[in-house]
Amino acid sequence: MSEAFFTYKNRPLVRNKNVVYYGRMSDPYVVMMQIHSTKKDGEMEVAEKISMQMMSTDPTVPLEKLVPRKSEKEGWLEALELACSWLDRMDEHRL
Repeated sequence: MSEAFFTYKNRPLVRNKNVVYYGRMSDPYVVMMQIHSTKKDGEMEVAEKISMQMMSTDPTVPLEKLVPRKSEKEGWLEALELACSWLDRMDEHRL
């Protein structure tokens, strides 16, 4: 039985407390997003400040090449769009 995950543009989102992983571990890269602060929007808590790292999923990659991209974003949608563009570009290079 497979688990169902939330997805964004056909890639899974997996959350553990304040860390969200975007992408498939079977792909060469995933993006780790750490939520540093939230704010109230009506009754909901929404992510405000998010740090991001695109990370290699290959355990043989040297440490200095493990994280080829980093950024910080304000807001969840901005962070997801950047993460998606990073992974899309990496997919284009593989084709």
